[in-house]
Parts: sequence; C-alpha cells; structure tokens
Amino acid sequence: MRIAITGATGLVGSALADYLEGAGHEVYRVRRGRSQDRLADWNPALGWIRPGALDGLDAVVHLAGEPIAGTSILSARWTPAMRERLRTSRVDATRLLIGHLATLPHPPRAFVAASAIGFYGNRGDERLTEDSPHGGGFLAGLVRDWERASLSARQAGMRTVLLRFGHVLSSKGGVLSRMLPTFRLGLGARFGNGRQYFSWVAVEDVVRAVEFALSTEIDGTLNVTAPEPVTNAEFAKALGRALHRPAVFAVPPFALRALIGPGADELLLWGQRVLPARLLAAGFEFRHKDVDEALRATFGR
Repeated sequence: MRIAITGATGLVGSALADYLEGAGHEVYRVRRGRSQDRLADWNPALGWIRPGALDGLDAVVHLAGEPIAGTSILSARWTPAMRERLRTSRVDATRLLIGHLATLPHPPRAFVAASAIGFYGNRGDERLTEDSPHGGGFLAGLVRDWERASLSARQAGMRTVLLRFGHVLSSKGGVLSRMLPTFRLGLGARFGNGRQYFSWVAVEDVVRAVEFALSTEIDGTLNVTAPEPVTNAEFAKALGRALHRPAVFAVPPFALRALIGPGADELLLWGQRVLPARLLAAGFEFRHKDVDEALRATFGR
C-alpha cells in the first residue's frame, strides 16, 4: 500500500513509519513547512496545503497535533493560548486535510485518524468501550469535535477509522519520559490517591493496530488500549519494579494543580478504564497485555 502519515516525526508517527516500511508498504511522510519551501506539503497553522499533495495514495494516517501535555511540565499549563493551539492543531487541521483530500482526482480509499481516550472524561472504575458516551471536561469536548471533523472523510467516500489512543508506553518519549527521571532517583510516586485508572498501551501494539486498521475493512471507532488497564497506583508500582526502584510516594492534588494549573485534574487526576472491545472482537491480538511484561519489554529486560 501507498500510505501517507501526518505527524510522522512524533512518537507514534516515527514508529509507525518504520514499522510499515519494514512490512513492505510505501510510506510518505507528510512534511510541514511554508508555501515557499519546495519540499513542504502543508502548514495547518497557516491553513495551507500544497495543491495536488497526497494524490494517488491508498490511505492517509493522520496523527498530527499539538501535544496535549505540552513538551515539558511548564508547557503543560492549559493557558487560553495553549487551548487554542490544541484545538487548531486538531480540529482545524483535520478539516483542512480532509477538505483537500476530497478535491483530489484520486483520493485515498482509507482515512485513519488519531483520537484519544480523553473523549470519556473522568469515569471512575466504569468499564468503557467504544459505545460509551463522551464525558465532561475540556479534553472530552476537544476530542468530540476532533472526531466529528475526522468523520467528514466518510462524506468524501473514504473508509474512516478513529483510533482512541491510551497512554503510549515507549522508551523514546511519551508519558514515560516525564516519569522516568524521578522514578530512576527512587522518588516514584502515584498522583493523588492513585485510584484513577490508567489505560496504557505498548507502542508496538499501537503500530500493529494501525496496520490492522489499514489492512482490514474495519471502520468507525477503535479503542487502542491494552485489554488490562491498571490504576495509577498500580502503574507506579509496576514502573518501580521495572526499574528496580521504590515507588512509595504520593503527589497531593494541590501540588499538581500549583505546578500545572487547573489542567492537572484532567491530565493526571482523572481516569478512564478503557477496553479495546472492537479490536478484540475483530480478532486483533495484543502482544503486550500485562503491564509488568510491557514495561520489561519497553526497557529491554
């Protein structure tokens, strides 16, 4: 297959591009830049896409978007400007991309788009599947609008798949990159009471799930999370075990809110117990179901 990937330099995008090429697919990494850059394909912040870009492809995997938690602890603060960037880089960029694809002489047959389990809001220990309604909060509203934008690809005749990613475990970045420094010092801690659910997934299973979505006729929404979610406290203990370090501390909510701001609740203190019901029903087999095994594999142990 000939597959284009937006956000191909990100954690999932770079791993996916390498994986698909290794599986024999032809991968085109969509390049961001300005219109005067001859090698650039688009610039969603400027509302620009090169005429004729992405024509004749079999599929587009759309992963581009401003990191929800920023690039550092300080940039995780959801200022009004940050919230606007999050919305523009997801909702507006998706509309721009699909609007362009719909005008091509040979549009892709499939459009596979990133989404997030933030769709469900704060749901305690409720078991959540793709049929569960969206919840409250900024993230839930953002993801709902993001998905609505992605679903417009159906109107253009493309098979459309929405991938609600959980917390991706990788040694190259993501949630672990924020946690490892303190855990390696033996200062690992749960957030708040630690009872909030942490729905994780190994990056290897993420890229395999994307290929599954590309190579089958499945459509609609898929939860891309391991089938055995754990609580935040359980995950902290598992990470401590993987690193052979204690993880006995707790960061109180007031400290998280002081450091990150009001978004600390949605980012760290809220939880979702998400199950990959549709992937499992379709026959997808996860290679990493147990969090201890997944962390050992992540660190090559």
